[in-house]
Amino acid sequence: MGEKEEKKYKNKKQKLKHQNPKDDQTTTKPASDFSFKPSSDVKGLRFGGQFIVKSFTIRRARPFELLQLLSVTPDIKENHINNNKKLPFPSTTAFLPTNFTILAHHAWHTLTLGLGTKKSKVVLFVFENEAMKAAVDRVWPPEIPLGEVNKRLIRGLSGCEMARFKFRKGCITFYVYAVRQIGNLGFSNADDLRTILQSVVALQDFLDHTAMLAMPNQRSINFQQPPTAMAH
Repeated sequence: MGEKEEKKYKNKKQKLKHQNPKDDQTTTKPASDFSFKPSSDVKGLRFGGQFIVKSFTIRRARPFELLQLLSVTPDIKENHINNNKKLPFPSTTAFLPTNFTILAHHAWHTLTLGLGTKKSKVVLFVFENEAMKAAVDRVWPPEIPLGEVNKRLIRGLSGCEMARFKFRKGCITFYVYAVRQIGNLGFSNADDLRTILQSVVALQDFLDHTAMLAMPNQRSINFQQPPTAMAH
């Protein structure tokens, strides 16, 4: 009986190996190419059963807000002002929750007696060059409901390929999309993409919902935000 079970286990293992030929391809395909898919096929934002969240809005972030969100050190901002240097991530467009979304999440969570989600979404698009970002920014709206992101921003980029990365950080879910033209090999902006991904991974969980992502005139958005809002 032991020999039969052992033979059965080996046959099952071989069958599973044949059913997953992609496992053998991952070792030969460059890492920068493996995750890219046409914009029509790449996964978009996910909402689960909380459809009301689709009406909540996100807005385009200012360059400094992106640095603050990723906890980039304050001396980069000072160097930019003093030396007139280019800010990091010039080919990246980020969308953050609006004040309406922050308040709506709190209200929805209260009205549903704690059953409604308090999680907000941040969406980052890392383009392969600045020219591509500039062209896309001209046609993208400065503010958009979350429910339209998949159709207008992601699927709307025809002729492009994307690689999607998703990170859950407490009350914030980060979606990072690397964007390149179809047919291009590799990713010319790989250094910025790697730095952004590493920065997101290094973030501690956001515990105080999304108050730290509100408009820039609020204290909690600047570098001197209290340590209770977000641990570093």
